Amino acid sequence: MTQLSPSILAADFARLGEQCRRVLDAGADMLHFDVMDGCFVPNISFGVPVLQSLHKALPEAFFDVHLMIRRPLDYVEGFVKAGAGCITFHLESESDPGATIDAIHAAGCKAGLSIKPGTPVEALLPYLDRLELVLVMSVEPGFGGQKFMPSALEKLKALRAECTARGLSPWLEVDGGVDAVTGPECVAAGANLLVAGSAVFGKADMAAAVRGLKSL
Repeated sequence: MTQLSPSILAADFARLGEQCRRVLDAGADMLHFDVMDGCFVPNISFGVPVLQSLHKALPEAFFDVHLMIRRPLDYVEGFVKAGAGCITFHLESESDPGATIDAIHAAGCKAGLSIKPGTPVEALLPYLDRLELVLVMSVEPGFGGQKFMPSALEKLKALRAECTARGLSPWLEVDGGVDAVTGPECVAAGANLLVAGSAVFGKADMAAAVRGLKSL
């Protein structure tokens, strides 16, 4: 069954708690929390204080935290304490991948690893058996509302085949330009967790959008 992680980057920040509650009540499995530092990606979003506030307001929610920052290892403890359920960081960041995965697990959190569109999928295979989540970016990270890059589909297929061959079952997540058209393609390629921003929060009927994506 396809799971859905709506990206709160696309929500109305003046009504953030209310809209997060609405998508969770509609059946969203978790909330995708995009952290950007203005260095690793050319944009700045939000950080630990916002996560703390949302976790306090929605203690039952699972927070799928995506660190698009230069030194994720330095911030693991803070995000875990703030309520992260899974922390995903980028293979292209400056932190050692193995050490960062170890730190996330040591803090009692699930670990994910992400690759940008230009990074070959083979680069993350050495870490595959240590991950609860693998995130394939189908846009360049840093901004919402971009067009889906079809090259992500081949990466998803390769990862699904590798996971099957090794007997692994991580979340295979895709993020960027996912909607009612591209979502089915991602699921067919092997994704079992979809990140959707404007395709959920940008709709007048967010509950219907959640149900539609989860039905894929």
